[in-house]
Amino acid sequence: MSDKSMSPQPQFACFGDFWQHYVSQHLHPVNQVLHAAGTIGGLICLVLAICLSWKWVLLALPVGYGTAWPGHYLVERNRPLTFTYPLWSVCADYRLLALVLTGRRISTTS
Repeated sequence: MSDKSMSPQPQFACFGDFWQHYVSQHLHPVNQVLHAAGTIGGLICLVLAICLSWKWVLLALPVGYGTAWPGHYLVERNRPLTFTYPLWSVCADYRLLALVLTGRRISTTS
């Protein structure tokens, strides 16, 4: 099995190009579920920060990414693009969450 984690980070001109690559890095259903769980967990932390205490916001990123990243390293064997494309990564995570919650398959046309 090849290790894709050491390949160079690709460059993208637009979100559509990024989404196509994102899809290729999230094909395994376990990785998709881990990402959906992380996104939901991060959102819950943000809601708790608004409703209870700002301190919950400190857990939003560790909960969200701490749940999603194992899907890259242990399941897909690739490297997340979170730090290279942070805004597009978040947008793609929410798009993936919508697809998972509605039971639709992830694809470049989704």
